[in-house]
Amino acid sequence: MESANIIIRETDFSDCVCFAKWEKKAFVSECFTISDERDYEEIAKEYVIRTQESDKLQFTITLREDNRPIGRVYISRIDPHSDSLDITRIYIGEEDCIGKGLGEEAMRLVLEYCFIQLHTERVTLDHLPKNEKAAALYLKLGFQYEGVMRHAGKKNGRYVDLHLMSMLRTEYFEKCKNRE
Repeated sequence: MESANIIIRETDFSDCVCFAKWEKKAFVSECFTISDERDYEEIAKEYVIRTQESDKLQFTITLREDNRPIGRVYISRIDPHSDSLDITRIYIGEEDCIGKGLGEEAMRLVLEYCFIQLHTERVTLDHLPKNEKAAALYLKLGFQYEGVMRHAGKKNGRYVDLHLMSMLRTEYFEKCKNRE
Protein backbone atom coordinates (compact mmCIF):
# COMPACT_ATOMS: atom_id res chain seq x y z
CA MET A 1 0.00 0.00 0.00
CA GLU A 2 1.48 3.31 -1.04
CA SER A 3 0.49 6.97 -1.01
CA ALA A 4 2.25 10.31 -1.44
CA ASN A 5 3.99 10.21 1.95
CA ILE A 6 3.85 6.67 3.30
CA ILE A 7 4.23 3.02 2.43
CA ILE A 8 2.43 0.35 4.44
CA ARG A 9 4.22 -2.97 4.18
CA GLU A 10 3.92 -6.34 5.85
CA THR A 11 5.47 -6.36 9.30
CA ASP A 12 8.66 -8.32 9.78
CA PHE A 13 10.08 -9.56 13.07
CA SER A 14 12.59 -6.70 13.38
CA ASP A 15 9.68 -4.21 13.57
CA CYS A 16 8.79 -5.59 17.01
CA VAL A 17 11.58 -3.43 18.48
CA CYS A 18 9.82 -0.31 17.17
CA PHE A 19 6.42 -1.50 18.39
CA ALA A 20 7.80 -2.09 21.89
CA LYS A 21 9.35 1.39 21.94
CA TRP A 22 6.18 3.10 20.67
CA GLU A 23 3.77 1.21 22.91
CA LYS A 24 5.66 2.41 25.99
CA LYS A 25 4.91 6.01 24.99
CA ALA A 26 1.92 7.49 26.79
CA PHE A 27 0.47 9.12 23.66
CA VAL A 28 0.20 5.63 22.11
CA SER A 29 -0.59 3.40 25.09
CA GLU A 30 -3.29 5.65 26.53
CA CYS A 31 -5.31 5.26 23.31
CA PHE A 32 -5.50 1.46 23.39
CA THR A 33 -6.05 -1.45 25.74
CA ILE A 34 -2.28 -1.71 26.06
CA SER A 35 -1.21 -2.48 29.62
CA ASP A 36 1.70 -0.53 31.09
CA GLU A 37 3.71 -3.70 31.75
CA ARG A 38 3.60 -4.79 28.08
CA ASP A 39 7.17 -5.37 26.87
CA TYR A 40 9.23 -6.45 23.87
CA GLU A 41 8.98 -10.17 24.69
CA GLU A 42 5.18 -10.02 24.78
CA ILE A 43 5.03 -8.06 21.52
CA ALA A 44 7.48 -10.41 19.75
CA LYS A 45 5.60 -13.50 20.95
CA GLU A 46 2.28 -11.98 19.87
CA TYR A 47 3.76 -11.17 16.43
CA VAL A 48 4.97 -14.75 15.89
CA ILE A 49 1.61 -16.25 16.93
CA ARG A 50 -0.35 -13.85 14.71
CA THR A 51 1.74 -14.75 11.65
CA GLN A 52 0.35 -18.29 11.96
CA GLU A 53 -3.30 -17.19 12.13
CA SER A 54 -5.17 -16.72 8.85
CA ASP A 55 -7.65 -14.22 10.30
CA LYS A 56 -4.96 -11.65 11.17
CA LEU A 57 -2.71 -9.27 9.21
CA GLN A 58 0.12 -7.11 10.54
CA PHE A 59 1.58 -4.08 8.78
CA THR A 60 4.19 -1.42 9.45
CA ILE A 61 3.74 2.18 8.33
CA THR A 62 6.93 3.69 6.89
CA LEU A 63 7.83 7.11 5.54
CA ARG A 64 8.20 7.05 1.78
CA GLU A 65 11.19 9.44 1.79
CA ASP A 66 13.52 7.30 3.92
CA ASN A 67 11.65 4.02 4.58
CA ARG A 68 11.73 4.74 8.34
CA PRO A 69 9.09 2.83 10.36
CA ILE A 70 6.68 5.30 11.99
CA GLY A 71 3.58 3.28 12.90
CA ARG A 72 1.63 0.08 13.06
CA VAL A 73 -1.52 -1.52 11.67
CA TYR A 74 -3.08 -4.71 13.01
CA ILE A 75 -6.15 -6.20 11.34
CA SER A 76 -8.01 -9.09 12.95
CA ARG A 77 -11.24 -11.06 12.80
CA ILE A 78 -10.97 -11.47 9.04
CA ASP A 79 -14.07 -13.48 8.20
CA PRO A 80 -14.29 -14.59 4.55
CA HIS A 81 -17.81 -15.96 5.08
CA SER A 82 -19.32 -12.62 6.14
CA ASP A 83 -16.68 -10.52 4.33
CA SER A 84 -15.88 -8.56 7.46
CA LEU A 85 -12.82 -7.60 9.46
CA ASP A 86 -11.68 -5.39 12.31
CA ILE A 87 -8.97 -2.72 12.24
CA THR A 88 -7.85 -3.61 15.73
CA ARG A 89 -4.90 -1.25 16.07
CA ILE A 90 -3.54 1.58 13.96
CA TYR A 91 -1.25 4.33 15.18
CA ILE A 92 1.65 6.63 14.39
CA GLY A 93 4.36 6.06 17.01
CA GLU A 94 6.99 8.65 16.10
CA GLU A 95 6.44 12.06 17.71
CA ASP A 96 7.91 13.98 14.77
CA CYS A 97 5.27 12.42 12.51
CA ILE A 98 2.22 13.31 14.62
CA GLY A 99 -0.06 16.12 13.46
CA LYS A 100 1.01 15.90 9.82
CA GLY A 101 -1.98 13.96 8.50
CA LEU A 102 -0.05 10.70 8.22
CA GLY A 103 -2.54 8.82 10.43
CA GLU A 104 -5.39 9.86 8.15
CA GLU A 105 -3.31 8.94 5.10
CA ALA A 106 -2.63 5.52 6.63
CA MET A 107 -6.31 4.97 7.44
CA ARG A 108 -7.30 5.84 3.87
CA LEU A 109 -4.77 3.33 2.50
CA VAL A 110 -5.94 0.62 4.89
CA LEU A 111 -9.59 1.22 4.00
CA GLU A 112 -8.78 1.06 0.29
CA TYR A 113 -6.95 -2.22 0.90
CA CYS A 114 -9.83 -3.64 2.93
CA PHE A 115 -12.65 -2.69 0.56
CA ILE A 116 -10.88 -3.09 -2.79
CA GLN A 117 -8.16 -5.71 -2.35
CA LEU A 118 -9.90 -7.87 0.26
CA HIS A 119 -13.43 -7.18 -1.10
CA THR A 120 -14.70 -6.59 2.41
CA GLU A 121 -18.36 -5.72 2.99
CA ARG A 122 -17.94 -4.41 6.54
CA VAL A 123 -15.02 -2.94 8.48
CA THR A 124 -15.23 -2.37 12.22
CA LEU A 125 -12.99 -0.65 14.71
CA ASP A 126 -13.33 0.57 18.25
CA HIS A 127 -11.84 3.22 20.46
CA LEU A 128 -11.61 4.12 24.10
CA PRO A 129 -14.19 6.78 25.05
CA LYS A 130 -11.52 9.39 25.83
CA ASN A 131 -9.78 9.01 22.45
CA GLU A 132 -11.63 11.93 20.89
CA LYS A 133 -8.96 12.57 18.25
CA ALA A 134 -9.36 9.08 16.80
CA ALA A 135 -13.16 9.32 17.01
CA ALA A 136 -13.13 12.58 15.02
CA LEU A 137 -10.94 11.03 12.32
CA TYR A 138 -13.10 7.91 12.06
CA LEU A 139 -16.25 10.02 11.69
CA LYS A 140 -14.54 12.19 9.05
CA LEU A 141 -13.62 9.05 7.09
CA GLY A 142 -17.23 7.82 7.16
CA PHE A 143 -17.42 5.40 10.07
CA GLN A 144 -20.69 5.30 12.01
CA TYR A 145 -21.25 4.53 15.67
CA GLU A 146 -22.92 1.25 16.51
CA GLY A 147 -22.82 1.55 20.27
CA VAL A 148 -20.80 1.03 23.41
CA MET A 149 -19.35 -2.37 24.13
CA ARG A 150 -19.43 -2.47 27.92
CA HIS A 151 -16.34 -3.91 29.61
CA ALA A 152 -15.14 -5.17 26.21
CA GLY A 153 -11.47 -4.54 26.92
CA LYS A 154 -9.02 -4.69 29.77
CA LYS A 155 -6.33 -2.14 30.55
CA ASN A 156 -3.95 -2.47 33.48
CA GLY A 157 -6.22 -5.07 35.07
CA ARG A 158 -9.39 -2.98 34.81
CA TYR A 159 -12.29 -3.49 32.43
CA VAL A 160 -12.94 -0.64 30.00
CA ASP A 161 -15.78 0.22 27.67
CA LEU A 162 -15.09 0.54 23.95
CA HIS A 163 -17.04 2.55 21.38
CA LEU A 164 -17.78 0.39 18.34
CA MET A 165 -17.85 1.92 14.86
CA SER A 166 -18.31 0.42 11.41
CA MET A 167 -18.23 1.25 7.73
CA LEU A 168 -19.97 -0.65 4.96
CA ARG A 169 -18.69 -1.12 1.42
CA THR A 170 -21.37 1.15 -0.09
CA GLU A 171 -20.56 3.89 2.45
CA TYR A 172 -16.87 3.67 1.59
CA PHE A 173 -17.46 4.06 -2.14
CA GLU A 174 -19.99 6.85 -1.59
CA LYS A 175 -17.44 8.73 0.54
CA CYS A 176 -14.77 8.20 -2.16
CA LYS A 177 -17.15 9.47 -4.86
CA ASN A 178 -17.87 12.62 -2.83
CA ARG A 179 -14.13 13.34 -2.42
CA GLU A 180 -13.59 13.50 -6.20
